[in-house]
Amino acid sequence: MLFMTSYIDEDDLLRFMIKEEVDLVFPLFEGSNTGKIDRKSFTNWVIKVYKDRKTLAHALSDTKTAVKQLNKLVTVVLVVVTVIIWLLLMEIATTKVLLLLSSQLVVAAFMFGNTCKTIFEAIIFVFVMHPFDVGDRCVVDGVQLLVEEMNILTTVFLKLDNEKVYYPNSVLSTKPISNYYRSPDMGDGIEFSIDFMTPAKTIGKLKEEIRKHLEANSTIWHPSHLVVVKEIENVNKLKMALYCNHTMNFQDFREKNKRKTDLILELKRIFEELGIRYNLLPQHVNLNQVNQDRPDATYATT
Repeated sequence: MLFMTSYIDEDDLLRFMIKEEVDLVFPLFEGSNTGKIDRKSFTNWVIKVYKDRKTLAHALSDTKTAVKQLNKLVTVVLVVVTVIIWLLLMEIATTKVLLLLSSQLVVAAFMFGNTCKTIFEAIIFVFVMHPFDVGDRCVVDGVQLLVEEMNILTTVFLKLDNEKVYYPNSVLSTKPISNYYRSPDMGDGIEFSIDFMTPAKTIGKLKEEIRKHLEANSTIWHPSHLVVVKEIENVNKLKMALYCNHTMNFQDFREKNKRKTDLILELKRIFEELGIRYNLLPQHVNLNQVNQDRPDATYATT
């Protein structure tokens, strides 16, 4: 039972869900491969759901705000058009009045033409292209940004240090934008070097230990991975790399960095266990010895 044990298993969930729902929900918890969900895993899952719902609420709120702004803009245009049509139907608008209105429209188009073009491009970007929502983590101009607020004309982003950045939507529509939130499970890479004299048998054990670790943490890493030798440098070291796939995208950048840190520390433990090292080549050093009797004379040694 939930209050009698320190973990939750499938039998506990079956009290509240049907078998098909349990099969869908259970793998979402960390440590589900062991058949037991501890308090930490359950807490992390609840926090994640809360953050997702909070982000969705902000996205819906900002979408409503943008729609209201668009509604006001369209209302103004419709009122102007309706007034002109009413004047024509009531035969109040004479040729002179229409000519006056036309001249004023030409002047307005000359003055506000660029503004109207900018507004139109912004509307297309927000409602048609729609490359992100509030809460999405994106990359613009090589800078990682979090979408804070969306309006008709501008979008407000937050940098990693919480600095606010305002981008005109008409400018964003011309830039390539990477969206982490809408991306599938993403891959990562870790590069390292080992001594050239490391036996092939030891390298095989290294690959096996990496495989065991990734399979034992299937809720964090996909089992499919690749350990490659990139090159041999100075016939002294092997430059290698581990490429693996997270079971998440990089929307939660803090969690992504935590997972990668844990994997690097696990690699360190494996290196120590297998005795894998890397030593620098012997360095040629010149030392100058000063003669005490003749300070101006030096003797070079190596």
